[in-house]
Amino acid sequence: MSRIAVIGGGAAGMMAAISAARSGKKVILFEKNEKLGKKLFITGKGRCNLANAADTEDHFAAVVSNPKFLYSSFYTFTNWQIIDFFEELGVKTKTERGGRVFPASDHSSDVIRALDREMRRLGVKIRLETEVKELMTEKIEEEKRAVGVRLRSGEIVNADAVIVATGGLSYPSTGSTGDGYRFARDCGHHVTELSPALVPMEVKEWYARELMGLSLRNIKIRVTDGKKKLYEEFGEMLFTHYGVTGPVILSASSIAGRYLKEKPLTLHIDLKPALDEEQLDKRVLREFEANHNRQFKNAVDSLFPAKLRPVMIELSGIPEEKKVHDITKEERMAFVKLIKDFRMTLTGLRGYNEAIITRGGVSVREIDPGTMESKLIKSLYFVGEVVDLDAVTGGYNLEISWSTGYLAGISAPGDFNDG
Repeated sequence: MSRIAVIGGGAAGMMAAISAARSGKKVILFEKNEKLGKKLFITGKGRCNLANAADTEDHFAAVVSNPKFLYSSFYTFTNWQIIDFFEELGVKTKTERGGRVFPASDHSSDVIRALDREMRRLGVKIRLETEVKELMTEKIEEEKRAVGVRLRSGEIVNADAVIVATGGLSYPSTGSTGDGYRFARDCGHHVTELSPALVPMEVKEWYARELMGLSLRNIKIRVTDGKKKLYEEFGEMLFTHYGVTGPVILSASSIAGRYLKEKPLTLHIDLKPALDEEQLDKRVLREFEANHNRQFKNAVDSLFPAKLRPVMIELSGIPEEKKVHDITKEERMAFVKLIKDFRMTLTGLRGYNEAIITRGGVSVREIDPGTMESKLIKSLYFVGEVVDLDAVTGGYNLEISWSTGYLAGISAPGDFNDG
């Protein structure tokens, strides 16, 4: 029986351990934290958006970096198989808006417990609070191979294959400190440029702080670079003291981050996407007619949340004391355009401590997409966030971890060195 060493007890690592063990291999998993799944525990605000119920083919459009690389992974272990896998482990699931799949209990701990339970059932040896210092490689029959790991304690553990599932740099408090990138570089791999992804963004305007804490639902955002549209999505967002966050903003950040290093971008917010300009003008006109003799500042109560109202009044350019019956058609139409295109200037991304994932990683050009094995070092595999793969929100990033981990686990060899 061959021995597989898995480095990392997160989503990708636990899945790799399970699929390898189910394939009849002896597995040892190293996790430097005191418990498994520390980052998994906080995903989806603690609810764990573990998959997406959209058609498998549609998932590639949600992947931002290197979607074609994932064909083997996504079709070897599809989103439907992922859902069935957890159901079989006793994790009942439910599907919410946008196809997002969660545990029915809304507790990420149920997902972690199920994975832990399955690993122990399969005889996976789990070594917590055990940090891997470096990968061990040897040249065997003219090929360089991974043959084990050296622990921080100095102990050497031999293995027939090593699966690196150490995560990225996001949420470093959970143990994601970039160890896998160091392992990869030490083995001669190229690591692409790293940056926070699925992360809140900072804005320039004064009114961001005024709107802090305000959540907007059923809005549509668009991000432009002054010439072309870079991203567009319908959903929910939140204002903070530094800028903006929320589902649509986090997804937009994965695209916007590539451009923000060079120049600021414009965030366009359509506050009433269900209405076109003509329909919205009729709605505003009805409000004005109902408040014919009132001041402008008292005539728009029903159009906006209370916190947004004074900002929109100021940005409209219409004096707040002006009587509604004195507002010109030109002023009203400009107000309508403001509602349909409320703008903010995006100036940068927040840091890794607020990012859900890391963009960049071990170059996919140096990994076999059919197995997740390194093209440079035989029997060495890279899976999950450590690879240059990332997607928008909606369960897709966890699917990348589940699918690549599963593929590596079933592909890891056992042709020499009986561990």
